Amino acid sequence: MSLDARPRVDPRALDPDLVLAIARGAVDERFGATALRVPAHDWLEQPAATFVSIHRGEQLHGCIGSIEPRASLREDLRHNAVMAAFHDPRTRALRAAELEWVRFSVSVLGPRSPLQFDDEADACRRLRPHVDGLIMACDGHRGVFLPKVWDALPEAQAFLDNLKRKAGLAADFWSPTLTLERFEVHEFAES
Repeated sequence: MSLDARPRVDPRALDPDLVLAIARGAVDERFGATALRVPAHDWLEQPAATFVSIHRGEQLHGCIGSIEPRASLREDLRHNAVMAAFHDPRTRALRAAELEWVRFSVSVLGPRSPLQFDDEADACRRLRPHVDGLIMACDGHRGVFLPKVWDALPEAQAFLDNLKRKAGLAADFWSPTLTLERFEVHEFAES
C-alpha cells in the first residue's frame, strides 16, 4: 500500500502549538539548541505531507514542502523546516540572529483528488478560491500552489497562469494532456 493510500493524520487530532514547536525546534537545533522533547502522540507518527514557510516580517524567507506523505508528520515537519530555513534555492540560509524575528507557518496537506475539466475556462470555473491548493503537471513540468496563494492571486485565471509559470510553462500554455489535482490544507501560523 502506498503511503498516500494509508490513513493520514486526523486533522481534529492536530495540536497547532506542538506542530509549530516541532518545526521551529528543528531549526533551533541547527543553531545549537537542545532538542525539543516532544510528547508521544499517535498522530505524530501518521504519514503526512507538509509545507513549512518561514517569514521575515512580511517577506517570505523560505517555503519547502512535500506533496506526498513519505514520512511521519513529525519527520516531515522537521525535514521541511530545515530545508525552508537553509536550503530554499530562492534565498540564502537563515542566520542565528534572525531566529527570534522570523515567523513559522505549517500547512498539513489533505488527500489529493483529480480535478475534472473540459478546457481551461472550465478548470477556472471549478477552482474553489481560498480552499483549493493545486498541483499542475504536463509533459514533465510540475508546479504546486498552496491555498494561501489565493491571497495574492484571488482571480482563478491569474492563479492558474502563475501556476503554469511556476511549472516552467508559458502563462498562455494549454494542452489536453495537462492535469490538475486539488487538495485542502490545515494551516497553522505563529502570531
